[in-house]
Amino acid sequence: MRMVIFGLTVTSSWGNGHATLWRGLIRALAALGWSISFFERDTPYYAGTRDIDHLEGGEVVLYPVWDNIIQAAAVAVRQADVVIVTSYCPDAVEASRLAQECCLGLKVFYDLDTAVTLARIERGDQPSYFGPEGLRDFDLVMSYTGGPALDALKTMLGARLVVPLYGHVDPDSHRPAQPRPEFAGDLSYLGTYAEDRQAGVEKLLVAPAVRMPDRRFVIGGAQYPQDFPWSDNIFFVRHLPPADHPAFFCSSRLTLNVTREAMARKGWCPSGRLFEAAACGAALISDDWPGIDRFFKPGSEIVIAHSTDDVVAALGLSDAELEALRRQARERVLDEHTSTRRAAELDGILNEAVRAQASEPNKEAV
Repeated sequence: MRMVIFGLTVTSSWGNGHATLWRGLIRALAALGWSISFFERDTPYYAGTRDIDHLEGGEVVLYPVWDNIIQAAAVAVRQADVVIVTSYCPDAVEASRLAQECCLGLKVFYDLDTAVTLARIERGDQPSYFGPEGLRDFDLVMSYTGGPALDALKTMLGARLVVPLYGHVDPDSHRPAQPRPEFAGDLSYLGTYAEDRQAGVEKLLVAPAVRMPDRRFVIGGAQYPQDFPWSDNIFFVRHLPPADHPAFFCSSRLTLNVTREAMARKGWCPSGRLFEAAACGAALISDDWPGIDRFFKPGSEIVIAHSTDDVVAALGLSDAELEALRRQARERVLDEHTSTRRAAELDGILNEAVRAQASEPNKEAV
């Protein structure tokens, strides 16, 4: 089976979570027999921050502008059993049009940013990664967000068949590692700066740091503004490549997850960072959102924080209590949320959709 993907980026994890997700998924799909090509626009932003030069299990096709690649893309699409176009792909509209014109197989849209997509539509803002027809022309729509968002993709964007494909982690890349002194802290947080996460970061990290000046707090990420409310006990590590994530997670007593506002409101949208941190053996603390108990059991696999007081209390847990959290969260992730597990789910979804497509009556003969 041959798959062609038109996505945001697989070569650079700078400021986005798509890259590491695709790397793990592609590697696992290749082990199931898929042949995969990933088309990525060669933008200066990502070109200067690439953290892989080889895609294990797949082929990367970099191109400067769409017109330069359209002929090669058309050939690849005609030969593909499945074509996937993703959210935030800079040429998603053109790639979708090409898929509709040339693909003889399954045409799929994968929204890795469903909550953001729906929030933008609700406020009258048309996302740039699909046209006015929405998603009605795709045979299958996959969503990184589950729950009520699946029905919203049908009612708001005309999607015909919608299934969730949640985040995941490659445990070969994210596993327990030796702590490093430059990452050491009582509470760490790894994430790109986002305005709609800032209130949560201030409540669940900045405020605890002010209340506990004898504790050490560490933030890792990119795009933090100069006016961020730093304190003397909050230390900053500029954007970390994925290879450094395990050491970062393993160097603090607790690691924090803060969900973007749109995703928290919709729920059913676990951050890939949660799975990565758990696979590394970190003790997790997170803000709350609908459906979180579908992925981790609150109290035994993850600590849920609604307030600054909750974080302060969590930092008072004993080493034995935190070790139990680490062990049980890691076991849950290795059982249910690996890239291999998600690739098997995707393989089943795609094969079932292909069979359903083949069994449809020939409309021209009716």
